[in-house]
Amino acid sequence: MSYVANSFWHDAVNKAATDLMTFGYKHVIKPHAVFNHTPDVAHDQMIAFCNATKRVAPLMWLLRETLDYTDPVLETEVMGLPFANPFGLSAGLDKNCDMPVLLDNAGFGFETVGSTTSRPCAGNEHPWFHRLPEYDSMLVHVGLANDGSETVTRSVEEAWRRTRTMQMSISIARTNDEQTGDIAEGIDDYRISMERAAGRSSIIEVNVSCPNTKVGEPFTRPRELDQLFDTLDQVDRPQPILVKMPFDLPWERFRELLEVLADHRVDGVTIANLRKNRSGMEIPADWRGGLSGGPTYARGNELIRRTYREFGDRLVIAGVGGVFTPEQAYAKIRSGSSLVMFISSLMYRGPQQISVLKRGLAALLRADGFEHVDEAVGIDA
Repeated sequence: MSYVANSFWHDAVNKAATDLMTFGYKHVIKPHAVFNHTPDVAHDQMIAFCNATKRVAPLMWLLRETLDYTDPVLETEVMGLPFANPFGLSAGLDKNCDMPVLLDNAGFGFETVGSTTSRPCAGNEHPWFHRLPEYDSMLVHVGLANDGSETVTRSVEEAWRRTRTMQMSISIARTNDEQTGDIAEGIDDYRISMERAAGRSSIIEVNVSCPNTKVGEPFTRPRELDQLFDTLDQVDRPQPILVKMPFDLPWERFRELLEVLADHRVDGVTIANLRKNRSGMEIPADWRGGLSGGPTYARGNELIRRTYREFGDRLVIAGVGGVFTPEQAYAKIRSGSSLVMFISSLMYRGPQQISVLKRGLAALLRADGFEHVDEAVGIDA
């Protein structure tokens, strides 16, 4: 394989293209084509753009040749899967699998589609998003809107078979609608989606911690979580399993959930979901939703470090929340994350952010004498 990092001219083109797009997004695209619309409208326009361009082969080739920074120091193997780099899109943005072609050609290591649910779900009332640029954050109140796992898993499987290097993860959650019932119904809801996703993606992420649903988060209690995985363990599936964890729990309660998961067919955890606590922040009371991005960074890293110290020999960690710079990504890795996910920085910084993060992380790793990114995982924990 020919790496961009090993070619003087290709590396120069990649850096110039990344810098140019960074400037263009900040001064032209963001103020005049994104932030001049409400975030709900901007989200819909982004999905429409992905669908309109993904079949334009010359454009995808140009994207790949200019923005996909490749470097052997970033390659890693996690849960038995090879990754071209540890960076992925976290669940919540690409609900129905509209973005894989663009993300693959831009150079993402993986993408998490969804969360998707056993029944199609309309989600919560709009607005779904509010921007909080002073906090590098988005307030998210989508409520698991998606086309249903029967449809979405088919799309993920098709995308997975077509990607060049990107791994595909599918996040499954409990349907958020008027038919939602008791714990038994919720377990069956997850089981249906797990069976549909079996063998149709690289990874399955089980989201037990969506904060924007009608019935709350009953599976963030140890007894109910244990019951859920007693059932999911019986589903025949070849993929590794991640569990998306809640953000706001105190460590002792968080640890109880990890102890439950360590006794089941679970390979790792995603740390963590949206933050509900708004203390110390000035946010209008009638703006609903959970906080992404900056407000989750420090606490998320603390949870990662503690999880790695106590469960690192049993559970892989995928860190998410507040990754805007290569240094912040590196800190998550040094805290214990084998994989790093983001969304908010893509919205605030632009699509070239993946190249910014990869180039910067590679330089940081080499400066510290690492030959591969996995050597740095957990060294600060």
